[in-house]
Amino acid sequence: MKAERFEDLIVWQKARKLTALVYETTAIGEFARDYGLRDQMRRSAVSIMANVSEGFERFRPNEFHQFLSIAKASCGELRSHLYVALDANYIGKISFQELMDLANEVARLVSALRTSIENRKNNCSEN
Repeated sequence: MKAERFEDLIVWQKARKLTALVYETTAIGEFARDYGLRDQMRRSAVSIMANVSEGFERFRPNEFHQFLSIAKASCGELRSHLYVALDANYIGKISFQELMDLANEVARLVSALRTSIENRKNNCSEN
């Protein structure tokens, strides 16, 4: 099934869920008062969603691939920030693991979509 809208993409749907969880987690206790880390985590989560949707809307495989590369990098940034939040005792191990698992799943989905686009680009150039 071909996605007709970015909202149809499983990767975007999972990124949306991750973003909501990041917002929920960063709105509690001391975390909510650490504006720098809170805002950076929110921005990196939002960046994942935004780059998937923006790349999709450009309708060019090369550009979509590039935007997915940025989304993948934002996944890495978010995962790094999760370690800071854990080390600062802003989140417990269970919340950390839940967020980390979802961030890793999103990263895998982004990578798989990038690979698919790369393969399609290569197949088209061979024909």
